[in-house]
Amino acid sequence: MRLSQLEVGEKGIVKEFTDLEMSVKLMEMGCLPGEEIRVERVAPLGDPIAINVSGYQLSLRKREAHTIVLQ
Repeated sequence: MRLSQLEVGEKGIVKEFTDLEMSVKLMEMGCLPGEEIRVERVAPLGDPIAINVSGYQLSLRKREAHTIVLQ
């Protein structure tokens, strides 16, 4: 399952990334394998997505969220 497939309030654990370049950016922001991610909000048109990871909130584009594979 991908992060982009979760609904508001759902959680997942980061397993891996599908885009090497994007994974570096995401890991610098705290999206590390093994971390729990929770979807906080989704914009009315579905992009961006607000998530909570490592105790803080991030906003990701749907294409960025799609690169995060969850357990």
